[in-house]
Amino acid sequence: MKTYDFLIIGAGSIGTPLAYHLAKKGKSVCVLEKHASTGRGQNRAAIGGIRATHSDPAKIKICTMSLEEIRNMHSDHGIDIDWIEGGYLFPVYDTQRERNLKDLLKVQKKFGLNIDWIDADALKALVPGITESGLRGGTFSPNDGSASPLKTTGAYFKLATKAGAEFRFYENVLSMEVKDKKVVSVKTNKETYSAGLIINAAGGDAKEIGKMYGVDLPVYPDSHEAGITEPVKPFFKPMVVDIRPDSHSHNYYFYQNIEGQVVFCITPYPKAAGKDTDNTSEFLPLMIKRMLELYPRLRNLRVRRTWRGLYPMTPDGFPIVGMAHEIENVFHAVGMCGQGFMLGPGLGRILSEIFIDNSTEYNFILDQLTLYRDFSGEEMLK
Repeated sequence: MKTYDFLIIGAGSIGTPLAYHLAKKGKSVCVLEKHASTGRGQNRAAIGGIRATHSDPAKIKICTMSLEEIRNMHSDHGIDIDWIEGGYLFPVYDTQRERNLKDLLKVQKKFGLNIDWIDADALKALVPGITESGLRGGTFSPNDGSASPLKTTGAYFKLATKAGAEFRFYENVLSMEVKDKKVVSVKTNKETYSAGLIINAAGGDAKEIGKMYGVDLPVYPDSHEAGITEPVKPFFKPMVVDIRPDSHSHNYYFYQNIEGQVVFCITPYPKAAGKDTDNTSEFLPLMIKRMLELYPRLRNLRVRRTWRGLYPMTPDGFPIVGMAHEIENVFHAVGMCGQGFMLGPGLGRILSEIFIDNSTEYNFILDQLTLYRDFSGEEMLK
């Protein structure tokens, strides 16, 4: 049996940066991944947005640290991950959403976010050609941005292996042996492992992994589709997020990446529950209609490809982060609700400080995101 200080299940948006931060602190780390390489689960379908612009203190703190990690990746490690500090922009066309976002600003500023309300003229300067009729302004957070999920996960894999972390690919976890409230062994299709702490970072498979050690995790994946256009000369910088729903979808969002391609995604209604990642014929007509109503300047762009990925959702839209009460050596880092890419770098750093440095600075995060909450709330900007 192979034994480690930390055994991480899942080499994706959460598990890969966490492996780096733990190994950097001198601990023995092994990551089990059923796919051929890192980031082949939900990470490969992420569109690349990273924001600290949330509505709760835990995610604000985690993503603020993620932004620090991503922003400094090139200067600290010499690795280019296509970081663009274009900001996040939420345009508003009605008084109720204006009131809601302005009320939320008070909370966001309380937790140190650089975000403010901008008027319609300032917004039009950021996104030239946006629909002007009824435009009231919006909130803008200039320090948010985007990066390549492929390059970012690759960067953390490189850093983690250099620091001594081991990655075991094509290893599917089959079962776990539990004795006296501890997981004493983890069996895969190739090996058997044990560890001081086992971390469930299995994304869309978190619920199935949880059943192996006797914990029923309320993580339910649903599918979201995205697409990307041909590259053109840059003509806007922010991630534009339209939070107005219609009869077939909730919010949708798009931005122009470092290569000039417009990347876009939508939240379907009703949600497409389950793990089906096949493309649909409904996505593009719905997406294009909504995008062109907001930003007619996109009209002549040609779509290169579309894809579909999973959002491992929880009932209230917040992640589950914390120790299992039923099992003494299992920690949950699951249910990222489609935001694993933006949460992963900061969460990895935070958890390494909790596990190894015994930091109590982040207790409020563990308290808020515990599995044992009532799940009755709902994240406003999920």
